[in-house]
Amino acid sequence: MIELVRNFSIIAHIDHGKSTLADRILEKTHTVTKREMRDQVLDDMELERERGITIKAKSIRLNYVAEDKKTYRFNLIDTPGHVDFSYEVSRSLSACEGCLLVVDASQGVEAQTVSNIYLAQENNLHIIPIVNKIDIQNAKVEEVKEEIWDLLKDYKYVSEDMKMLEISAKKDIGIDGVIEEIVRQIPLPKGSKEAPLYGLIFDSVYDPYRGAVIYVRLYDGSVSKGMNIEMVSTGRKYEVLETGYFHLKMMPEKSLEAGNVGYIVANIKDIHDVKIGDTIIDVKSPSKKVFAGFREIKPFVFCSLYTEDNTNFEQLRKALERLRLNDNSFEYKPENSTVLGFGFHCGFLGILHMDIITERIRREFGVRLLITVPTVKYSITLSDNNGDITVDNPSEFPERGSIEEVREPYVKATILVPSDYIGNVMKLMETRRAKYEEMKYLNPTRVMFSYELPLSEIVTDFYDRLKSVTQGYASFDYKHTGYKPGDIVKLEILINHEIIEELSFLMNKEQAEMKAQKLVEKLKETLPRQNISVPIQARLDCRIIARADLKAFRKDVIAGLYGGDVTRKNKLLDKQKKGKKKMSGYSKINIPQEAFFSILKLED
Repeated sequence: MIELVRNFSIIAHIDHGKSTLADRILEKTHTVTKREMRDQVLDDMELERERGITIKAKSIRLNYVAEDKKTYRFNLIDTPGHVDFSYEVSRSLSACEGCLLVVDASQGVEAQTVSNIYLAQENNLHIIPIVNKIDIQNAKVEEVKEEIWDLLKDYKYVSEDMKMLEISAKKDIGIDGVIEEIVRQIPLPKGSKEAPLYGLIFDSVYDPYRGAVIYVRLYDGSVSKGMNIEMVSTGRKYEVLETGYFHLKMMPEKSLEAGNVGYIVANIKDIHDVKIGDTIIDVKSPSKKVFAGFREIKPFVFCSLYTEDNTNFEQLRKALERLRLNDNSFEYKPENSTVLGFGFHCGFLGILHMDIITERIRREFGVRLLITVPTVKYSITLSDNNGDITVDNPSEFPERGSIEEVREPYVKATILVPSDYIGNVMKLMETRRAKYEEMKYLNPTRVMFSYELPLSEIVTDFYDRLKSVTQGYASFDYKHTGYKPGDIVKLEILINHEIIEELSFLMNKEQAEMKAQKLVEKLKETLPRQNISVPIQARLDCRIIARADLKAFRKDVIAGLYGGDVTRKNKLLDKQKKGKKKMSGYSKINIPQEAFFSILKLED
């Protein structure tokens, strides 16, 4: 019965306890046995458990017998908290009618809390605010409630008598009240199983035996084995082979009905035929309703991936294809490097997103990778009316003489920090070409900053530096605001007089000379010594602006000589010198992976 169904998500800033709350709800509803229970039950990816974060949104069905003796069906979707994975949150919320907003009682409202509230409001969801970790010593429950109220008071679904729940998910305090409020407050789904099939694809995974498995939320109608369905945006038609719901694993079910969340297997062999945000309808009686689809998420950080062994190129390609299926913000295209061979130029939402994708390739597909320096996408107007181009790879950057204007992407950054660190944050932002916009006190001890700055200034070590200058207390979120003109140049790196495009990068001209010197010194420390002396140079506009020399190993060719004419020594030394000179003309320098991360480690 659709009136007994509740679809909801749990949203929060990273490490505020949403996965722990999900664990307690699973326990209270007897969804998992004591033998199956563990911390972060829904975080089944090895990387998630290692890092203590949610990377992929997870869905699970729960049955709950309420105080009125009715059995309710919950479809719970646990969401990520890191800014790089906000697109996962957006997709999950679109499949729900409400959400639990979890806020840490000691940390209070954080940057991603604000962002998630806006996402929930955009989807017109009912929000149940929850203050978690009330049992810890430095909990500030009333202060945190005031912060939450300031953010929610103007939302159309909020009233002055809004109830804020106080819980400790870890100590199992107040969880029964949360579940009862889900029944009472989360709106029941709208729709009818008698109407024509009308459903939303909000996620997908790839199964090597069954092809693409699509995750759907049905708003009208039902779907069962043997039906022919159509994906509206592509026009592709498929016969349904299996339907089911989510438990700790996929559980087959005869049919899915309106109001529910589940999966469909339909022998979809080509992973590119699945588009997240697409509408599914019945071929025989098609619905006239169509979802607008999700706002297209475009990657903003780019790098190239190569295999340490070129024989694994095809394996890398298959890995990227499968990861792309359930991550529509990730893109790639093949490229060829004279130094590293065949690889792929890839786009990501941020550095953590890049780190997760590359680590999954290593672990899940067994491919050892070489990763180039991250960059962003620039918009360039060419001179002589040759039009506009976009460049996200330093090797494609045109000559300076052919450029009329370069525009770089900007973001609006929100930083929440204790007031003790105001000076440290402002000093850091000055070094990042940031424009101050606003400073607002959330309470006497916490401040929210707003800055506008180039995206390129935050794609490398910014988050680590922010945490460092605030002793870990700052939280950070950002959204893209568009492009603005910038004086962008290409800094080329030459090793043994050969341009290494994979180490070259695009940057603001004002910073070029300072960073060039630091970079060549860092490369000098990173590159292994060779049998010849190796010059490491940085070049800007055909001019060498920094240089460091990697000294050669020297074999003691005169070690076996004991006395005699000095010409014997000179003869051997001259022979060694000529050999090294000849070797330097054709020697290839081995460039280790660490060299590609030297730029990331440069301090301001």
